[in-house]
Amino acid sequence: MSLTRDGIAYRVACDLPEGSYVNLGIGIPTLVSGYISANKEVFFHSENGILGMGPLAEPGHEDLDLINAGKQYVTLLPGGCVFDHPTSFSMIRGGHVTHAVLGALEVAANGDMANWRTPGEKVPGVGGAMDLAFGVQNVLVTMTHVTNKGKPKILNACSLPLTAPRCVKRIYTDMALIDVTPDGLVLREFAPGLDPQTVQSRTEAPLRVAADCKEMNVPAAFHAAQPTT
Repeated sequence: MSLTRDGIAYRVACDLPEGSYVNLGIGIPTLVSGYISANKEVFFHSENGILGMGPLAEPGHEDLDLINAGKQYVTLLPGGCVFDHPTSFSMIRGGHVTHAVLGALEVAANGDMANWRTPGEKVPGVGGAMDLAFGVQNVLVTMTHVTNKGKPKILNACSLPLTAPRCVKRIYTDMALIDVTPDGLVLREFAPGLDPQTVQSRTEAPLRVAADCKEMNVPAAFHAAQPTT
């Protein structure tokens, strides 16, 4: 058993604190804004120049002038605003964004992150990921636990070009919730139907099992029979 992509996003949304300013990266992170509790106020930021971003737009209700950094149509909550790139990146570099939820290709045991390039693929560049990794205090990573070939993504050391060193604070995957600490990786939660031993078998880096490690409390609608790809 594992979590769906929406299940990973739901679990992240549960952890975001009241009043936080949160940048959402491309991929799974874009789903997070759809799962914030109605009684919690979180301000979502998009690096292309939005603060107060709501969930993804429903089909047929798109505003052609309102997109996120991943070129998806989004909504704007009451009080939200739009601005230019210099202002957006001043917010990031100035430490005004409290959390960044980013996708990743690899994360190392020490918190190194690689999320922008794989060998042989042409990419336009790293975009704003480096600014977010260095300018935001709480970097949260969402990703599948293994590649589509079954290889671990949580490693002793990243093999791909780094986005930033020692920047990741917490990892959310379809199999587990893992904290990055000065003493190594700590397994806090595991997906329904799994156990710490199974998670470790899919993880290259060693995991220390927290004393209060538990099964994730995620609605059944977000459970997947097979690992997320």
